[in-house]
Amino acid sequence: MFQEKVLFLKKGIIEYAEHVEKMVAKSIEGTINRNEYLLHEVIDKDEAVANKYEVDFDEICVNYIAQYQPVAKNLRTIISAIKMSNDLERMADHATNISQNGLFIISHPFIKPFIDTPKMSKLTLNMLKESIRAFVNEDVCLAKEVLKKDDEIDSFKLRITEELTEFMQKDSKTVTRALRLMNIASNLERIADLATNICEDTIYLSDGEVIKHRKLQEVQ
Repeated sequence: MFQEKVLFLKKGIIEYAEHVEKMVAKSIEGTINRNEYLLHEVIDKDEAVANKYEVDFDEICVNYIAQYQPVAKNLRTIISAIKMSNDLERMADHATNISQNGLFIISHPFIKPFIDTPKMSKLTLNMLKESIRAFVNEDVCLAKEVLKKDDEIDSFKLRITEELTEFMQKDSKTVTRALRLMNIASNLERIADLATNICEDTIYLSDGEVIKHRKLQEVQ
């Protein structure tokens, strides 16, 4: 009976994650393509749906704990699911933040063509998708592969920051727009960080091993 509940939880996580993925994708697409409708949809509609997902999901998990009093791996599954729900809600907040910055950016001339931001967002979304797949399948190897991609995300953010800093130094009129673009990169980085949290929880779920605050090479 409890295993059926676990499958139900995993199905819910997949649906929740797919919603958040769409929010992130729309926030970037709306900014790059100057699509105000997509950005407002994320802010005015999608965020509320994500918040409801979290509330409903947490209530289900608490009820499972009260009803089944799980132990060992079953308990780790519930705890991981609760933490993942929180991570997904925070990702949704970051997508909303990207959309809010995007609305400002599209109301002004672009500083430069978008090059690294779309690549960074694509990698971030891939990390999110793979982290969910790792959790659902309890795939520790995949979780560790996702963790390795975090350095690439950091490189994207550094490159974007350095390039925009040069623009600000050359032309003070670009400062506000550049800072908004930096904020978008920072939000993408945080979404990727939260995806790594999910991978760490997957490893904890499968092996009972806590790897937070440890270097990746220590857990390979």
